[in-house]
Amino acid sequence: MYLHLGQDKVVSYGEIIGVFDLDNTTYNKKAAQFINRAEKEGRVILCTGDLPKSAVLCDGGVYLSQLSSSTLLRRVTEDSFE
Repeated sequence: MYLHLGQDKVVSYGEIIGVFDLDNTTYNKKAAQFINRAEKEGRVILCTGDLPKSAVLCDGGVYLSQLSSSTLLRRVTEDSFE
């Protein structure tokens, strides 16, 4: 099964390590440092032309999506993208 993250980006459910709300994550110093480091290393993939709302941590990197973390989690639990 696959999860659509926005702008033609999809990831396999098996690749997903975690889905995080960027509004809450950026207040956490260690989480913000992790995202900044991943960006410097070129492991951040933008899935939006807009302000990202969520970060999806995967084996292949960190995807920043315009979709909220609750929307992404609902898609996974409802299997809406089979």
